[in-house]
Amino acid sequence: MNAPAGLITRKSALSAEETVERLEREVREKGLTVFAKIDHSGGAREAGLSLRFTQLLLFGNPKGGTPLMQSRQTIGIDLPLRMLVWQDERDDVFVSCDDPAWLAARHGVSDRAEVVAALSKALDALIAIVALR
Repeated sequence: MNAPAGLITRKSALSAEETVERLEREVREKGLTVFAKIDHSGGAREAGLSLRFTQLLLFGNPKGGTPLMQSRQTIGIDLPLRMLVWQDERDDVFVSCDDPAWLAARHGVSDRAEVVAALSKALDALIAIVALR
């Protein structure tokens, strides 16, 4: 798979539905806020279109995102954090998210390395739990 720059993608060992359920549960258990869950494939179905399973979860914590926005407010367009659970044409399930270091570089945030590292570590751990890897 040829992933776009700044995108982290890992295969999940679970079904798409189980992956989303586990992701949402883990996010909440870590004390993060789930701001939205967007069911792209459900929306497509309602519009009479087909789309393999595709759901987006937006989540975060002001203590993580605010310091980045204090450095460069434009990073707010990429926050809160998000993870996309999607299924490919072979029915394999994947979890994708933006790399916090890539987001920081995109917005020119260079004075919050510790925050970026903490977000990267948290997302890596979350993906590992969700994808059972």
